[in-house]
Amino acid sequence: MRAEEFATFAETRRERALRVAYRLLSGDAATAEDVVQNAFFRAHRALAGFRGESSLDTWFYRILVREVQRQRRWQGLRRLFADPEEAERMPDPVLRRRIARALGRLSAGQREAFVLVHLEQFSVAEAADVSGKAVGTVKSHLHRALVALRSELGDLRGPTQNGDGSEKEEDAR
Repeated sequence: MRAEEFATFAETRRERALRVAYRLLSGDAATAEDVVQNAFFRAHRALAGFRGESSLDTWFYRILVREVQRQRRWQGLRRLFADPEEAERMPDPVLRRRIARALGRLSAGQREAFVLVHLEQFSVAEAADVSGKAVGTVKSHLHRALVALRSELGDLRGPTQNGDGSEKEEDAR
């Protein structure tokens, strides 16, 4: 792939890559920008080694997910030395914070599976390819993520209608 072709590839995938990184990083837009830029840089450098065993998209999103994982490891170290009050000063709507906290409480594997499948609409097989995990592992992470999110955010679900028109609380399936 020539430089012009890679530039076109990167431009057409940039917005989705930003969404994926943003969601995997629990809503940190600036960090998502950095991660996406690093992922495209790493992909460009590794392009000669692309063997075509998967689609170019799958290959790139695997690089992106690994870059997010790398970023999370560094964030963990940075938190040890960070000012805990700084996070409280950042303006954020209450609901968004609550959802971000719920996503943040998921394990990294659960969050990756949930974001890739439910928010970015990758198939389970594609999510497995992107994350470098077995399909069964992704399904397991996805199931556990959904159970945890339903438990934590279940009160956000509104009442539904019974057959007779009266309202009932929707059960968490």
